[in-house]
Amino acid sequence: MRRLLTLSFVALGLAATGAAAQDKMTMGADMSVLPQPCRDALMKDMAMPKMMEGKMMEGMDMSKMMGGAGMPGMDRMPMTEAQKASMQAMMKMNMPMMMTHRIKDPDLAFNCGMIVHHQGAIDMATIELKFGADAASKTMAEAIIKAQKAEIAEMTARVETMKAK
Repeated sequence: MRRLLTLSFVALGLAATGAAAQDKMTMGADMSVLPQPCRDALMKDMAMPKMMEGKMMEGMDMSKMMGGAGMPGMDRMPMTEAQKASMQAMMKMNMPMMMTHRIKDPDLAFNCGMIVHHQGAIDMATIELKFGADAASKTMAEAIIKAQKAEIAEMTARVETMKAK
């Protein structure tokens, strides 16, 4: 009886460790860029309990990372506002984009990942418009924003029709 109880506690501990690892992977990632069917698919395919869904949606505090925490040597490298904004845009895009590859339906994963990727391109183009000086680069940034917004709308409509399978 004692062995059975011990094994039960070990099994519960392992299950909790797995849930904690999932939580660590998603907690802090701002998934709000994704349409609801993408978020639903992530919840389903990662078998995350509903109570964790809110944690997945919480925004990450980039201010700590911008100071160099977690990025070796970054605290010794002075960065301009443009560099900081660019790095923040990349970090905002990376986790949600990687998480979409956890969606089992490859078509849905593709579309969801590309939505995040395109939003990242818009964010980077916006930084160019704010900080850049080269007229040709600014023109390109404006074209990117227009094209990516249209493609995001198209992919979002596609995802809405697919729904999470």
